[in-house]
Amino acid sequence: MGRRNEILQRATEVFERKGVTQTSIEDIAQAVGIKREAIYYYFRGRHDILLEIILPSSKELLTGIEAIRDSDTPGAEKLKDAVRNHLLAYDPRYLEMSVALREDLFFSDGDGKLRELQDIWHRYGDLWAELIEDGQMTGAFRSDLDAKLVSYAILGMCNWLSRWFDPKKDLSLDEIIDTYFKLTFEGIQPRG
Repeated sequence: MGRRNEILQRATEVFERKGVTQTSIEDIAQAVGIKREAIYYYFRGRHDILLEIILPSSKELLTGIEAIRDSDTPGAEKLKDAVRNHLLAYDPRYLEMSVALREDLFFSDGDGKLRELQDIWHRYGDLWAELIEDGQMTGAFRSDLDAKLVSYAILGMCNWLSRWFDPKKDLSLDEIIDTYFKLTFEGIQPRG
């Protein structure tokens, strides 16, 4: 593992344990076993490190939901695939997802990576709403619910996993995916 990757890995661990706002560059340097100044050779600061941690997972989520949207599978299967895509991001990237979803992105500089991340998350949310709308149009889902609100509810439920899931304990991700899908789909089925 190169030094840059080691810094990212140790920073992720410290962010997950202490929270981003409570973590200093000194904390990260100590976790890596280097001087504080050495961190600045690779990163401008804590925000830069955080973005480097979150961007890869976010890009993978977006790529996954785009493939699901473009597939020919029926609405219910697309929904299950979307839930699976989102929740499987916790394995093996549990720490990265936890950090991404537990932290408010408290920085607001004009950094290009931050804009890229915001664009990815905005697009990701839009694609979830599209998935629900498509299912409503085909009759797979109830049409009396606001698609964007439904997508926010599902994502909120999925994101809360970052607060309680421990891959070493708890349920398997497959069990969680199945339960979340059943809970979601039975709640948005057309009334018959």
